Amino acid sequence: MKTIDQLNFSNKKALIRVDFNVPLDEHFQITDDNRIQGALPTINKILKDGGSVILMSHLGRPKEGPTDKYSLKHIIDHLSSVLARPVQFANDCIGQEAVDKASALQSGEVLLLENLRFYKEEEKGDLAFAEKLASLGDVYVNDAFGTAHRAHASTAVIAQFFPQAKYFGYLMAGELANAEKVLNHAEHPFTAIMGGAKVSDKIELIEQLLGKVDNLIIGGGMAYTFAKAQGGQIGKSICEDDKLDLALSLIKKAKNKGVNLYLPVDTIIADAFANDARTDIAATSEIPAEWMGLDIGPETRELFAEVVKNSKTLLWNGPMGVFEMETFEKGTHAIAMAVVEATKNGAFSLIGGGDSAAAVSKFNLTEQVSYVSTGGGALLEYMEGKVLPGVKAIND
Repeated sequence: MKTIDQLNFSNKKALIRVDFNVPLDEHFQITDDNRIQGALPTINKILKDGGSVILMSHLGRPKEGPTDKYSLKHIIDHLSSVLARPVQFANDCIGQEAVDKASALQSGEVLLLENLRFYKEEEKGDLAFAEKLASLGDVYVNDAFGTAHRAHASTAVIAQFFPQAKYFGYLMAGELANAEKVLNHAEHPFTAIMGGAKVSDKIELIEQLLGKVDNLIIGGGMAYTFAKAQGGQIGKSICEDDKLDLALSLIKKAKNKGVNLYLPVDTIIADAFANDARTDIAATSEIPAEWMGLDIGPETRELFAEVVKNSKTLLWNGPMGVFEMETFEKGTHAIAMAVVEATKNGAFSLIGGGDSAAAVSKFNLTEQVSYVSTGGGALLEYMEGKVLPGVKAIND
């Protein structure tokens, strides 16, 4: 793997694609700076070598060009604080100001460019736009795993302008190493925990994992599609009616491959999708007509936790219920605690980005699992066996 350890950055300008797509509140304060923290080791290594750093990122999904709401200027103060040095800002990611500020950059200095997605050319993977960005630095570093599955100008196309000078940052390298460990070097028993709303979102991943795991746990909204497929009554629970045959075929495939498939046996049901709804417990296949399942029940929590605790490798992608509402967080919390316990007992646990990462963070358990991925979609696609454009661009 071509990482930044292979280069001394003394007197070099490193153009780093980071993922600073962080959540901001109404006062433009960062509510979760995990992505910024994740980029610090790469930035600090380059500065320590005596190099300078030009940071480029997107923020949000601006539709019509530059918008104050999506300006990266809102993160300058925080970034300066965590880097313990002033961060300069260019009001555009290309153009004369960006060129002037980049060329004037001295060893140990940091420049942040304005939001890349203020230009449609970024997401289109435009070659001329990528070339303008490339002209700002001597070395290209990709440390944005969260966007590695996109063939955008700054994540993939730009690399061709640095044939001999392109590297993975530490975050990117760490993500790939940990994904590889789970995919191809897992200790057994290997358990995958799949949650979230839709089977269709996880189908390729599940099929890929069926050849590798010993246990497959399915919770969250997708479990009701499996319950209905097997003739269960699921009331008003979320369900993909066009995926019932698919659910049955996955059950069959798991059996044929000798994989233990665990589905929820009981469910916390509610009479409305609300934190203050009336709740009860029902068998997952016997949910009354006007009720919906919003979390796994106590019996299922124990069953799933037992499997998790006896595992040596764990991959968790997707919550067990609507964990954002306190009333329906118990299932996700129980799984998180079981993963922590297994990790303490020597298991390797990879938390697969997105909602799973948010849940682990909510319960303050991030430090107690082996690795939390910063890229939900990117990790999914990598695990599905797809080639990520951002990875291929460095490796080619």
